[in-house]
Amino acid sequence: MKAIMVMFDSLNRRFLEPYGCQETITPNFLRLAQKTVRFENSYAGSLPCIPARRELHTGRYNFLHRSWGPMEPFDDSMPGILRGHGIHSHLVSDHGHYWECGGATYHTQYTTWENIRGQEGDPWAPVVGGAEDADPNFAAFTEGLRSGLYRQNLANRTRVTGKEQYPLVKTFDKGLEFLRENEGKDSFFLQIESFSPHEPFMASREFKDMYPGKTKGKKYEWPDYAPVKESAEEADEIKYSYFADLTMCDEQLGRLLDYMDEKNLWEDTMVIVNTDHGYMLGEHGYWAKNYMLCYDEIVHTPLFIWDPRFRESAGTSREALVQTIDLPVTILQFFGIDPAADMQGQDISRIIKGEKGSRTCGLFGIFGAHLCCTDGRYVYMRAPRNLKAPFHEYTLMPTHMMTFFTTKELESMERHEAFSFTKNCPIMQIDADPAVRCMEEGDYLFDLWNDPGQEHPIVSEDITGEMERSMYRLMRLNDAPEELYLRFGFV
Repeated sequence: MKAIMVMFDSLNRRFLEPYGCQETITPNFLRLAQKTVRFENSYAGSLPCIPARRELHTGRYNFLHRSWGPMEPFDDSMPGILRGHGIHSHLVSDHGHYWECGGATYHTQYTTWENIRGQEGDPWAPVVGGAEDADPNFAAFTEGLRSGLYRQNLANRTRVTGKEQYPLVKTFDKGLEFLRENEGKDSFFLQIESFSPHEPFMASREFKDMYPGKTKGKKYEWPDYAPVKESAEEADEIKYSYFADLTMCDEQLGRLLDYMDEKNLWEDTMVIVNTDHGYMLGEHGYWAKNYMLCYDEIVHTPLFIWDPRFRESAGTSREALVQTIDLPVTILQFFGIDPAADMQGQDISRIIKGEKGSRTCGLFGIFGAHLCCTDGRYVYMRAPRNLKAPFHEYTLMPTHMMTFFTTKELESMERHEAFSFTKNCPIMQIDADPAVRCMEEGDYLFDLWNDPGQEHPIVSEDITGEMERSMYRLMRLNDAPEELYLRFGFV
């Protein structure tokens, strides 16, 4: 048996044709949907990028205990477990966050791995000054973190002179190379992971030309993490730059589907196509993610799965509620391996087979922001109640995204007794900023069936009460820190 997971970053389900979009050109996603099971109620858990990847390894939520950070010494890793059972796991990725301080322990869990350089602000092309004058047609950032990333990205682009040199294309090249080199072999898991269509929305001219007249001005490929302030014309160009990048992703997906057809890998190969989260393209007046509520555009994700054991399911859809934490459990059980005891995901193959899913409600959120849950119809977002309550990071790997914890942060470190999932290891308790990491205040309850755009919050004591009970139950199940019950007003 073999399994292939194709993971795109910031893939918004609402802009894929299989999910009803008529603005974009994604014929290979349509083709994929005809072969696989399409999930209608797939949700992220922990956001954004690296917290989601920790869930893909461990099968449990990340955001209740810590923010962005590496795999922990006590963590169970799906690809690592495969390796321990003699199944070769291979990662091919251009996702630069794997090679930073806050993600540097993920790729080492695979039997082998390959790093493709050049996305976003990857410190790759050594152009002094960051090639600021390489293309004055770009709309630049002038301050903050993204200013430096922007300049480095312009430097990286000096090495991208044709479509075949785009990191996205190179990533699929290497994924297909792995399949060709191992043709006829069994027992492997291949993860082809693309940073695209994450910003900046890099796409070669031919894909922009598929949306004629839409990307003709400045190259607005990189919106700030901020409310929309651009003109309508500029905002339109940003949106269609994303569409062009998405269509380029679609073409690369088609290359894999062609190979699957050519070699008839559908006979014995599981295929999963997924993402970590979505992306805001002006909805609710926002760009990007992380600083606003976890609206549906961000957390309600596309998911397609082909399981060769259930061929009659091809071209169908499922309504069951599934989450990122279900994927490692599903992959392990496909190979006949029991999930680790601390994994809390469900085996999605049962849902593909036609059985009822085991999840009635799922948590999601960003560390320090609202605590959210959904049952597939209602979404409840609960704001912190008590900002004077203690609030901590719990980790044995004190790094943020790009840096170590500061010495000032580490001065607050205390020993905390083991959580249920830390394998009897005590853990560092480090002070975190208790401020709410969200521009929007208060609680929100939405009915997605009647208000899919989440424009009209509703008020219902009965539904809110049920959601609160589900939240509390899932927090206890995940051994959430006691301080969170104070922070969110459960005690």
